[in-house]
Order: sequence, then C-alpha cells, then structure tokens
Amino acid sequence: MEQRVINIDPEILGGTPVFLGTRVPVKNLFDYLEEGETMEEFLEDFPSVEKEQVVKLLEISRGLVEKSSQLLYENTHTTR
Repeated sequence: MEQRVINIDPEILGGTPVFLGTRVPVKNLFDYLEEGETMEEFLEDFPSVEKEQVVKLLEISRGLVEKSSQLLYENTHTTR
C-alpha cells in the first residue's frame, strides 16, 4: 500500500504542498538540502516531520527524475 507523504489543501498554506499531517512545506526540505544542510538538521528544525516521510519523498523524487530522464532520452533519440 502506497503511503502518502504530501498533502495539498487550499485551507493549509493556500494549497502549498506540505508534509502530510504538518504545515511544513515540502519546498523547505529541498531548500535545506540545496544549502548543504543535512536531512537530520531539517528534521531537528521541523520535528513534526517524520524521517520516514522525508525518505519516502526523496524516493518519489528520485523516481520522477529517473522517469523524466528516460522520457527525455527517448524523445531526443526518436526525433533524429
């Protein structure tokens, strides 16, 4: 069974994607990582987010990047 980790609700931060059960925007995690902070530092600063949620989100993101890369590769090699 697929576990949801993201919630999008117009009543919570105007529909900004947040970690399910929190008001912590998903973007905050990527901002932390982009700035060189660790997952542990993010979790310390946002204790309402569970480590399992972060790991699952990163797995989903990796899958999306892999799928996008595959589609881009296929599209660039079929148009030649």
